[in-house]
Amino acid sequence: MASSKGRPETAVSKATSSSETGGGAVPPDRTPRSTPWAPHHTPFSRILSAHYPGDGTPSSPYLIGWLDNDAENPQTLAKSRKVFLTGFVSIATLAVALASSAYSGAIDSIRADLGGSQEVLVLGVSIFVLGFAVGPLLFAPLSEFCGRRTVFIGTYSAMTLWQAVSPAAPNLGGLIAFRFLAGAFGSSALTNSGGTIADVWDANTRGLAMALFAAAPFLGPTLGPITGGFLGESAGWQWVEGFLAIFSGVIAIAGMLFLSETYAPYLLRERAKLLQAATGKHYISALDEGKDISLKTQFKVALARPWQLLAREPIVVVLSLYIAVIYATLYSFFSAFPLEFQVLRGWSPGIGGLAFLGILVGMLLSLVYVVAYENPRYVRKSDALGGSTPPPEERLPAAMVGSVLVVVGLAVFTGTNGPDVFWLAPIIASAPFGAGMVLLFLGIQNYLVDSYLVYSASVLAANSLIRSVLGAVFPLITDYMYNPVNCPLATCGIKVGAGISLALAFVCLPAPFVLYRKGAGIRRKCKYAAEAARIFDQMNKKESQRETEGEGHGGEGDVEKSGERVREAEREEQASPTETAHEEEREHSGSGSGKKLNARES
Repeated sequence: MASSKGRPETAVSKATSSSETGGGAVPPDRTPRSTPWAPHHTPFSRILSAHYPGDGTPSSPYLIGWLDNDAENPQTLAKSRKVFLTGFVSIATLAVALASSAYSGAIDSIRADLGGSQEVLVLGVSIFVLGFAVGPLLFAPLSEFCGRRTVFIGTYSAMTLWQAVSPAAPNLGGLIAFRFLAGAFGSSALTNSGGTIADVWDANTRGLAMALFAAAPFLGPTLGPITGGFLGESAGWQWVEGFLAIFSGVIAIAGMLFLSETYAPYLLRERAKLLQAATGKHYISALDEGKDISLKTQFKVALARPWQLLAREPIVVVLSLYIAVIYATLYSFFSAFPLEFQVLRGWSPGIGGLAFLGILVGMLLSLVYVVAYENPRYVRKSDALGGSTPPPEERLPAAMVGSVLVVVGLAVFTGTNGPDVFWLAPIIASAPFGAGMVLLFLGIQNYLVDSYLVYSASVLAANSLIRSVLGAVFPLITDYMYNPVNCPLATCGIKVGAGISLALAFVCLPAPFVLYRKGAGIRRKCKYAAEAARIFDQMNKKESQRETEGEGHGGEGDVEKSGERVREAEREEQASPTETAHEEEREHSGSGSGKKLNARES
């Protein structure tokens, strides 16, 4: 174990002198915080006096990690702070999803002011959702390079700007263009918020937080028609867009004031820069040792690997298509529900939007199920294995329940729509669909992450791409699916349209059941899944050997041992046919990996 050669007292004095003379931006008491209100910090003198492995030279820099009980380690934040961050990013995600569908409730007002055919008017919904495909390709790698906070504030402010100028659009084309830009920048929240939750919660305590986040992209679209319907009916479509701008603007300002950086590799990278400025010696984060962390490399991985996974991994293709079909079905309801409740039953746009409350109630019930049963079940499985991570297939029971609920809900909705059936029946039928949708999303997302580990960021990017594209296409074609023209019965169109969605959901239903029983064997035959499992198993075996030999004693571990774990993972990945996987291990593990990188203090 190499000791710090920077002589801590001299380094502290140097840092203090630099601050006092204005010669540098190095604070003498703590590392720089990226929020005006910093609820947690580690004294800089403590960071300087810690011992780091290395010689402090360009060829052998000091490898830095978290100190024991480091207040700036996102994984050791107070539970109240973690809850706040989880709630904040979930609301931010909900606001983006709300903006995607609130427009649909104001279509009649837009048609009256700007004109346009039904297909072009619905394009305002589709183009916003299409913008969601930008997030995984652009903003995910950017957040690894610049930090989650910087990217969130920049993109959310840009989304607010484009929503604020939308009411001034001179024509329908301008409004649609503004909505695409708003959706593209808003996709950052959808992409990076899940990473923030993974940064601060460990795997066994993450269940409820991820359930809340998983519901947000679906709760927003169900609230949108209600908001847009009443507001568009009473004040016009301009105020719908204005309300969305105000809502997102408040969230952006709150983020500037209270959102702290949570991405561990970025935080350690900034700490290394600060130490280097204070002492004149060379420091790097142990997570970055031996790796190319340039923005070019980040974008190269983000742009190429999702397509490779879609081309080679049947698990990714099947489950991504399944989620995309359900997601697209939700957006098809923005055409189906107005037809069912406004055209066939004569409801106003505002009252018609209330029909989405059935889906909303179902989603909330799914959260109760996750808290009361699903998450405790998974923890019991982990406890039965001595605290080890259960196999990925143990994430699928939630998806299995969800797949059945989706089919049941769509089947009852198909059979009960039409003015000859009591209006409450189709609304109640939509509740199982809402519950099943959230359970499917949660179970499949967790299964993909656990199955692909170091490749999980690219897997989720591929999933998001397909989901966004199909979600954008469905609103455009559902007018033809649900249009009752040329049908002998008034309800023919809506029954056929709902029947198509039911058939697609029924075809996909066996997927989680098959994977639950056969998933382990299928994963062994999939190139990337098998490679991820091999890397993970070898790292676990080496860690077990260390514990057997007594090397793991002394707190949470030190930088030298943790740095060696990182180097071993890197060597394993370099030996694999995929050379840049470790960049994505940092995305998957976030602060969790950083938590193991602890320095010893004198």
